[in-house]
Amino acid sequence: MDFFTLAQAAQAATEATQAAGGANLKIWAYVGFVALVIGFLALDLGVFHREAHEVSMKEAMGWSIVWLTCGVAFSAFVYFAYNNHWLGLGLETPKYNPAYDATDPASKLIITGEVLGGEAAKQYLVGYVVEKSLAMDNIFVIALIFTFFAVPAKYQHRVLFWGIIGALLMRGAMIFAGAGLIMKYQWILIIFGGFLILTALKMALIKGNDDVSQNIVVKMCKKIFRVTEFYDGQKFWTKRTEKPTYTPDASGNLVMDPPRPGTLSVKAAMTPLFLALIMVEITDLVFAVDSIPAIFAITPDPFIVFTSNIFAILGLRALYFCLAALIRKFRFLKPALILILAFVGVKLLLLSVPPYLDVIGMQASKPIKIDTTLSLVIVLATLTLAVIASWLLPEKANAADQPKA
Repeated sequence: MDFFTLAQAAQAATEATQAAGGANLKIWAYVGFVALVIGFLALDLGVFHREAHEVSMKEAMGWSIVWLTCGVAFSAFVYFAYNNHWLGLGLETPKYNPAYDATDPASKLIITGEVLGGEAAKQYLVGYVVEKSLAMDNIFVIALIFTFFAVPAKYQHRVLFWGIIGALLMRGAMIFAGAGLIMKYQWILIIFGGFLILTALKMALIKGNDDVSQNIVVKMCKKIFRVTEFYDGQKFWTKRTEKPTYTPDASGNLVMDPPRPGTLSVKAAMTPLFLALIMVEITDLVFAVDSIPAIFAITPDPFIVFTSNIFAILGLRALYFCLAALIRKFRFLKPALILILAFVGVKLLLLSVPPYLDVIGMQASKPIKIDTTLSLVIVLATLTLAVIASWLLPEKANAADQPKA
């Protein structure tokens, strides 16, 4: 064996050792990113939203810009991290094989190798935009959930905050489990899709009721758990057995009165606010099944998939409050959201029902997946028409509100 061959072997061994070490270091890239996200959320809840309050349109717009800036700016870190292989990023990284030949059984679709900063940053930005677009459906459904449960505006941020925490955990687990495993249990989507359609029908046909006790979900949960028919501030659980009363303080602000002696229960009961949180978590789970495979189509690199997905959902709360403010200003926006909710339900049923048609004696078929671009066009077109209609046909003031001559 000549010197040149020995040098090549030594170089290959060195590169393999570096790659193995890089793979071991990648876990710290995930740890660092999760710590960054936890820091953001701690500042959000512990500093900027310590006191429960109704989020204004101006505040929501400001936070939307902040989260959007952070999400886009992270692409700069991705560029330099992959270019310089910080913590092993870009080494032995899963990527789609550009020379893949479907006719060759030995050819592999996904291979591992070096990914440089330019390619990684591009994948991150495309994934971020795709996930942000798909998250819009999620926002619309959350808006209807809050209306459905009559959640007071000043407590909605708390639900969304903990909803994001749950989304981080669920999506992280789903991403690392793999999109193939997620799609294996599509029958769950039949339940979710049917629920979304039923909710849309209820919102369209039944006038909204601020009395939470009349909520069908509350009634069903009461048969299984102890659930109150009232809110106890922003608590998810309460020992109160009576609806809280409020008294104005010296500044005119309403302050919750302490419970009357003998009215507290030994065991805590679930409040409707916790039920709303459960529904928000279920909603994110439903949409994650659609959005996570979408970004896996862009790159199989789990770090890019995870970071772009998480940054996309971090701004959901601020975007929701922007939307909530618009609902009050545009009269046809709520009906548009009901149509979108029904569309999403149909979309999930088309994806989940066909493979199980043999259960009812019909021939099973392949899932019908509505293209992501088409879904986005339908959503945007529905919203645009609602805004235009609200502008051209404003709601008439009640006669009682008209000034007297």
